[in-house]
Amino acid sequence: MYKGKELKELEKKIGYEFKNKSLLLQALTHSSFSNEQKINKMKNYERLEFLGDAVLELLSSHFFFETYLDMPEGEMTRQRSSMVCEPSLAFCARDLSLGDYILLGKGEEATGGRMRDSIISDVMEAVIGAIYLDGGIAEADKFVKKYILSDLENKQLFYDSKSLLQEKVQKSGSELTYELVSETGPDHDKVFVVEVRIDGKTAGRGQGRNKKAAQQQAAYQVLLGQKSEE
Repeated sequence: MYKGKELKELEKKIGYEFKNKSLLLQALTHSSFSNEQKINKMKNYERLEFLGDAVLELLSSHFFFETYLDMPEGEMTRQRSSMVCEPSLAFCARDLSLGDYILLGKGEEATGGRMRDSIISDVMEAVIGAIYLDGGIAEADKFVKKYILSDLENKQLFYDSKSLLQEKVQKSGSELTYELVSETGPDHDKVFVVEVRIDGKTAGRGQGRNKKAAQQQAAYQVLLGQKSEE
């Protein structure tokens, strides 16, 4: 369980102080943890995550609508989807070290749940839901703009790195492949290293908790290199 000091530390990181601390605690509690409690069972984050998902969709839709006045509906939908999908939210949650504060059951902890995209992205949405209930839509909007809808250019480059690189390579008439270089660690905590190759030559390297994440990181490194050369 958390001590008050740890919750204050997290509040400082997210830039919001809760009036009702139990909402923050609920947002951080996975069902595996609450199910292990024999007495004084705690509420888990699932209902807050449901609410936070809706709040995030509204706020991100409003952001794109008011920020990009000439952007057509289809492009706004695509941009919003890329910014609020599971990997994107997990990426933002890791920037806040949110995974360090999640209350997990022993089994979920042992199988690497703290680093799982599906869990930390859900917690990110639950925190949004908790802020909305505690401080209203304006406070939730501040949080979303600061931690999810900020630095869009670089985030977009990262989120769409594989498709963007594929488009560039195809236009040049070259061939793009991804090769798994190494796979280390136990089953619940593996690290994959992947090289991206253009016409057989290594152009970049990335690592991640799964092959897809490693490929994305490798593609991102190539795009960053090309961008710096422009």
